[in-house]
Amino acid sequence: MTQPMDLAGPAGQSARRGMLLRRTVAAVLVTLLLGVAAGFLWAAVAPRPYLVMTGPGAAQVTSAESSAFIGGDGWYCLICLAGGIISGLVGYLLAVRGHHPAGMALVLLAGLGASLIALWIGQHSGQASYQHLLSTLPAGRHLNASLSLGAHSAIALWPLAAGIMAGALELNDTLRDRKRDAQDGRALALD
Repeated sequence: MTQPMDLAGPAGQSARRGMLLRRTVAAVLVTLLLGVAAGFLWAAVAPRPYLVMTGPGAAQVTSAESSAFIGGDGWYCLICLAGGIISGLVGYLLAVRGHHPAGMALVLLAGLGASLIALWIGQHSGQASYQHLLSTLPAGRHLNASLSLGAHSAIALWPLAAGIMAGALELNDTLRDRKRDAQDGRALALD
């Protein structure tokens, strides 16, 4: 017959730390995998500027007023905001709730990592075919430019959204606990 584990003793503390570590690693992995998916999604949906070949290996934008530059940045921002909200929720449920500072720091760092992964994948997806076309097409032919992020500050959107989401959920729990404690205190005072 197995004995129940004493969660107050050293073995119980070690088991709690192990569980926390596994949950935190899971939250970080989920966030980083969301970053991979976000990069491929950004590469698939973001518009690219239209270029015309001007010579061997050289091209320029056909319309300097193209909205494709803003559209590409806009899609990256929207995808990072959505990813941040999802990873903030997952991070809160797995790592932040009950383990406040360390869990929150890891949620923020994982969000930064996810936004950088999404940026790298999005900018490198299709890069080989773009370089091939750039080096082989004759002057006057058209092609789409490779994807790039103009607003590098958008990288901060994922950890910002994750932090706001996890922080709001933690604030909600704290306020609910304080309200419950105040009600319990009033009930005891009435007895």
